[in-house]
Amino acid sequence: MTWAQQRRFAGHWFPEVELVPTDGLVETLRQTKDEGEIARMTAAAAMADAALAAVRHRLGESPTEAEIALELEWQMRRLGADGPSFQTIVASGPNAAMPHHRAGGRRITEGDPVVIDFGAQLEGYRSDMTRTVVVGEPTETLARMYDVVLAAQQAGVEAVRAGAEVATVDEACRSVIREAGWEEAFLHSTGHGIGLDVHEAPRVSASADATLADGHVVTVEPGVYLPEHGGVRIEDTVVVTSDGCRTLTRAPKDRDL
Repeated sequence: MTWAQQRRFAGHWFPEVELVPTDGLVETLRQTKDEGEIARMTAAAAMADAALAAVRHRLGESPTEAEIALELEWQMRRLGADGPSFQTIVASGPNAAMPHHRAGGRRITEGDPVVIDFGAQLEGYRSDMTRTVVVGEPTETLARMYDVVLAAQQAGVEAVRAGAEVATVDEACRSVIREAGWEEAFLHSTGHGIGLDVHEAPRVSASADATLADGHVVTVEPGVYLPEHGGVRIEDTVVVTSDGCRTLTRAPKDRDL
Protein backbone atom coordinates (compact mmCIF):
# COMPACT_ATOMS: atom_id res chain seq x y z
CA MET A 1 0.00 0.00 0.00
CA THR A 2 1.06 3.61 -0.33
CA TRP A 3 2.19 5.73 2.63
CA ALA A 4 -0.95 7.84 2.17
CA GLN A 5 -3.14 4.74 2.51
CA GLN A 6 -1.30 3.67 5.66
CA ARG A 7 -1.87 7.07 7.24
CA ARG A 8 -5.57 6.93 6.34
CA PHE A 9 -5.95 3.44 7.82
CA ALA A 10 -4.15 4.46 11.00
CA GLY A 11 -6.00 7.76 11.40
CA HIS A 12 -9.55 6.86 10.36
CA TRP A 13 -10.04 3.10 10.29
CA PHE A 14 -8.04 1.89 13.30
CA PRO A 15 -7.39 4.94 15.50
CA GLU A 16 -7.10 2.86 18.69
CA VAL A 17 -4.75 0.26 17.20
CA GLU A 18 -1.04 0.44 16.52
CA LEU A 19 -0.29 -0.68 12.97
CA VAL A 20 2.99 -2.60 12.87
CA PRO A 21 4.94 -3.01 9.61
CA THR A 22 5.92 -6.53 8.62
CA ASP A 23 8.34 -7.96 6.09
CA GLY A 24 7.69 -11.17 4.20
CA LEU A 25 4.79 -12.36 6.37
CA VAL A 26 2.37 -13.16 3.54
CA GLU A 27 5.18 -14.32 1.25
CA THR A 28 6.34 -16.82 3.86
CA LEU A 29 2.84 -18.24 4.26
CA ARG A 30 2.53 -18.59 0.48
CA GLN A 31 5.65 -20.73 0.17
CA THR A 32 3.92 -23.88 1.46
CA LYS A 33 1.08 -25.03 -0.79
CA ASP A 34 -1.90 -27.06 0.40
CA GLU A 35 -3.54 -29.89 -1.51
CA GLY A 36 -5.95 -27.59 -3.34
CA GLU A 37 -3.18 -25.30 -4.52
CA ILE A 38 -1.05 -28.22 -5.69
CA ALA A 39 -4.05 -29.71 -7.51
CA ARG A 40 -4.51 -26.48 -9.48
CA MET A 41 -0.81 -26.34 -10.33
CA THR A 42 -0.85 -30.00 -11.38
CA ALA A 43 -3.77 -29.36 -13.71
CA ALA A 44 -2.07 -26.25 -15.14
CA ALA A 45 1.10 -28.23 -15.79
CA ALA A 46 -0.87 -30.96 -17.56
CA MET A 47 -2.43 -28.35 -19.85
CA ALA A 48 1.02 -27.03 -20.78
CA ASP A 49 2.27 -30.58 -21.40
CA ALA A 50 -0.64 -31.24 -23.76
CA ALA A 51 -0.20 -27.91 -25.54
CA LEU A 52 3.45 -28.65 -26.29
CA ALA A 53 2.59 -32.12 -27.54
CA ALA A 54 0.07 -30.58 -29.95
CA VAL A 55 2.46 -27.90 -31.26
CA ARG A 56 5.91 -29.47 -31.15
CA HIS A 57 5.75 -30.97 -34.67
CA ARG A 58 5.26 -27.47 -36.08
CA LEU A 59 8.89 -26.59 -35.31
CA GLY A 60 9.96 -28.46 -38.44
CA GLU A 61 7.66 -26.40 -40.69
CA SER A 62 9.68 -23.15 -40.50
CA PRO A 63 7.21 -21.15 -38.39
CA THR A 64 8.20 -17.92 -36.70
CA GLU A 65 8.93 -17.88 -32.97
CA ALA A 66 5.83 -15.73 -32.46
CA GLU A 67 3.62 -18.22 -34.31
CA ILE A 68 4.73 -21.05 -32.02
CA ALA A 69 4.16 -18.89 -28.92
CA LEU A 70 0.67 -17.97 -30.11
CA GLU A 71 -0.22 -21.58 -30.89
CA LEU A 72 0.97 -22.75 -27.48
CA GLU A 73 -1.14 -20.11 -25.75
CA TRP A 74 -4.19 -20.95 -27.88
CA GLN A 75 -3.82 -24.66 -27.11
CA MET A 76 -3.59 -23.98 -23.36
CA ARG A 77 -6.75 -21.88 -23.46
CA ARG A 78 -8.50 -24.56 -25.54
CA LEU A 79 -7.64 -27.07 -22.81
CA GLY A 80 -9.19 -24.87 -20.12
CA ALA A 81 -6.38 -22.60 -18.95
CA ASP A 82 -7.24 -19.02 -17.99
CA GLY A 83 -4.17 -17.92 -19.95
CA PRO A 84 -0.39 -18.24 -20.00
CA SER A 85 1.62 -18.01 -16.78
CA PHE A 86 3.82 -15.31 -18.30
CA GLN A 87 4.88 -14.06 -21.73
CA THR A 88 5.84 -17.21 -23.61
CA ILE A 89 9.51 -17.50 -24.58
CA VAL A 90 10.35 -19.12 -27.91
CA ALA A 91 14.02 -18.51 -28.72
CA SER A 92 15.59 -20.07 -31.81
CA GLY A 93 19.10 -20.21 -33.26
CA PRO A 94 21.26 -17.35 -31.91
CA ASN A 95 18.28 -16.04 -29.92
CA ALA A 96 18.45 -19.21 -27.80
CA ALA A 97 21.64 -17.81 -26.23
CA MET A 98 19.53 -15.06 -24.59
CA PRO A 99 17.76 -16.53 -21.53
CA HIS A 100 14.89 -14.00 -21.55
CA HIS A 101 14.41 -13.54 -25.29
CA ARG A 102 10.82 -12.87 -26.33
CA ALA A 103 9.25 -14.61 -29.28
CA GLY A 104 9.66 -12.56 -32.43
CA GLY A 105 9.55 -12.75 -36.20
CA ARG A 106 12.60 -14.97 -36.74
CA ARG A 107 11.78 -18.15 -38.67
CA ILE A 108 12.93 -21.43 -37.14
CA THR A 109 15.30 -23.18 -39.53
CA GLU A 110 17.28 -26.40 -39.92
CA GLY A 111 19.95 -26.81 -37.27
CA ASP A 112 18.36 -24.41 -34.78
CA PRO A 113 18.13 -25.06 -31.07
CA VAL A 114 14.71 -23.83 -29.93
CA VAL A 115 14.23 -22.94 -26.26
CA ILE A 116 10.54 -22.96 -25.31
CA ASP A 117 9.77 -21.57 -21.82
CA PHE A 118 6.08 -21.27 -20.96
CA GLY A 119 3.29 -22.29 -18.62
CA ALA A 120 -0.45 -22.29 -18.05
CA GLN A 121 -2.45 -20.40 -15.44
CA LEU A 122 -5.49 -21.96 -13.81
CA GLU A 123 -7.60 -20.26 -11.13
CA GLY A 124 -4.66 -18.01 -10.30
CA TYR A 125 -2.04 -20.77 -10.02
CA ARG A 126 0.75 -21.24 -12.51
CA SER A 127 3.02 -23.82 -14.09
CA ASP A 128 6.47 -23.22 -15.58
CA MET A 129 8.38 -25.51 -17.94
CA THR A 130 11.24 -25.22 -20.43
CA ARG A 131 12.11 -27.67 -23.15
CA THR A 132 14.84 -27.33 -25.78
CA VAL A 133 14.38 -28.97 -29.16
CA VAL A 134 16.93 -29.13 -31.99
CA VAL A 135 15.52 -28.94 -35.51
CA GLY A 136 17.59 -31.25 -37.70
CA GLU A 137 21.04 -32.55 -36.87
CA PRO A 138 22.81 -30.72 -34.03
CA THR A 139 26.45 -29.75 -34.16
CA GLU A 140 28.80 -31.68 -31.90
CA THR A 141 28.97 -28.75 -29.48
CA LEU A 142 25.20 -28.29 -29.38
CA ALA A 143 24.68 -31.99 -28.76
CA ARG A 144 27.15 -31.86 -25.86
CA MET A 145 25.47 -28.74 -24.46
CA TYR A 146 22.17 -30.59 -24.40
CA ASP A 147 23.61 -33.65 -22.69
CA VAL A 148 25.33 -31.53 -20.04
CA VAL A 149 22.24 -29.45 -19.26
CA LEU A 150 20.05 -32.55 -19.08
CA ALA A 151 22.49 -34.18 -16.64
CA ALA A 152 22.64 -30.98 -14.58
CA GLN A 153 18.86 -30.73 -14.44
CA GLN A 154 18.50 -34.33 -13.35
CA ALA A 155 21.11 -33.79 -10.63
CA GLY A 156 19.23 -30.73 -9.40
CA VAL A 157 15.89 -32.54 -9.25
CA GLU A 158 17.50 -35.41 -7.36
CA ALA A 159 18.85 -32.91 -4.79
CA VAL A 160 15.40 -31.48 -4.02
CA ARG A 161 13.85 -32.70 -0.79
CA ALA A 162 12.48 -31.29 2.45
CA GLY A 163 15.39 -30.09 4.60
CA ALA A 164 17.71 -29.44 1.66
CA GLU A 165 19.35 -26.03 1.40
CA VAL A 166 18.48 -24.20 -1.81
CA ALA A 167 22.18 -23.47 -2.34
CA THR A 168 22.82 -27.22 -2.32
CA VAL A 169 20.29 -27.73 -5.12
CA ASP A 170 21.91 -24.91 -7.08
CA GLU A 171 25.35 -26.46 -6.62
CA ALA A 172 24.10 -29.87 -7.76
CA CYS A 173 23.25 -28.32 -11.14
CA ARG A 174 26.18 -25.92 -11.29
CA SER A 175 28.82 -28.55 -10.51
CA VAL A 176 27.84 -30.62 -13.57
CA ILE A 177 28.10 -27.58 -15.82
CA ARG A 178 31.34 -26.49 -14.15
CA GLU A 179 32.90 -29.89 -14.78
CA ALA A 180 31.99 -29.55 -18.46
CA GLY A 181 33.87 -26.23 -18.59
CA TRP A 182 30.83 -23.99 -19.05
CA GLU A 183 30.29 -22.51 -15.60
CA GLU A 184 30.47 -18.95 -16.96
CA ALA A 185 27.79 -19.83 -19.53
CA PHE A 186 25.22 -20.68 -16.81
CA LEU A 187 23.89 -17.13 -16.59
CA HIS A 188 21.12 -17.32 -14.00
CA SER A 189 20.08 -19.03 -10.77
CA THR A 190 18.84 -22.62 -10.76
CA GLY A 191 15.22 -21.90 -9.95
CA HIS A 192 12.50 -20.17 -7.97
CA GLY A 193 9.32 -20.77 -6.09
CA ILE A 194 6.06 -20.60 -8.03
CA GLY A 195 2.37 -20.36 -7.18
CA LEU A 196 0.10 -17.34 -7.49
CA ASP A 197 3.09 -15.57 -9.06
CA VAL A 198 5.52 -17.15 -11.47
CA HIS A 199 8.42 -16.01 -9.27
CA GLU A 200 7.94 -16.50 -5.54
CA ALA A 201 10.07 -17.46 -2.57
CA PRO A 202 12.11 -19.52 -2.09
CA ARG A 203 14.73 -18.55 -4.65
CA VAL A 204 16.98 -21.49 -5.61
CA SER A 205 20.41 -19.94 -6.00
CA ALA A 206 23.95 -20.03 -4.68
CA SER A 207 23.44 -16.85 -2.65
CA ALA A 208 20.08 -17.76 -1.07
CA ASP A 209 19.93 -19.25 2.43
CA ALA A 210 16.44 -20.80 2.44
CA THR A 211 15.69 -24.40 3.35
CA LEU A 212 13.17 -26.39 1.33
CA ALA A 213 10.14 -27.76 3.15
CA ASP A 214 7.35 -30.22 2.43
CA GLY A 215 4.80 -28.44 0.23
CA HIS A 216 7.15 -25.95 -1.38
CA VAL A 217 6.85 -25.82 -5.17
CA VAL A 218 9.99 -24.79 -7.04
CA THR A 219 11.53 -24.93 -10.49
CA VAL A 220 14.84 -26.53 -11.46
CA GLU A 221 16.11 -24.91 -14.68
CA PRO A 222 19.85 -24.93 -15.44
CA GLY A 223 21.05 -23.67 -18.80
CA VAL A 224 24.12 -23.13 -20.94
CA TYR A 225 24.27 -20.18 -23.34
CA LEU A 226 26.98 -19.77 -25.98
CA PRO A 227 26.38 -16.93 -28.49
CA GLU A 228 28.10 -18.79 -31.32
CA HIS A 229 26.02 -21.97 -30.78
CA GLY A 230 22.76 -20.86 -29.18
CA GLY A 231 21.47 -22.05 -25.84
CA VAL A 232 19.94 -24.97 -23.98
CA ARG A 233 17.67 -24.80 -20.93
CA ILE A 234 15.60 -27.58 -19.39
CA GLU A 235 13.13 -26.84 -16.60
CA ASP A 236 10.60 -28.68 -14.47
CA THR A 237 8.26 -27.56 -11.73
CA VAL A 238 8.45 -29.89 -8.73
CA VAL A 239 6.64 -30.29 -5.41
CA VAL A 240 8.98 -30.80 -2.46
CA THR A 241 8.27 -33.89 -0.33
CA SER A 242 9.89 -35.45 2.72
CA ASP A 243 11.68 -38.06 0.62
CA GLY A 244 12.43 -36.06 -2.53
CA CYS A 245 10.07 -34.34 -4.93
CA ARG A 246 7.23 -34.94 -7.35
CA THR A 247 7.51 -33.51 -10.86
CA LEU A 248 4.44 -31.67 -12.17
CA THR A 249 5.71 -30.91 -15.68
CA ARG A 250 5.79 -34.21 -17.56
CA ALA A 251 6.49 -33.34 -21.20
CA PRO A 252 9.26 -35.51 -22.72
CA LYS A 253 12.79 -34.10 -22.81
CA ASP A 254 13.69 -35.47 -26.22
CA ARG A 255 16.29 -33.31 -27.93
CA ASP A 256 15.43 -34.20 -31.50
CA LEU A 257 12.32 -33.13 -33.31
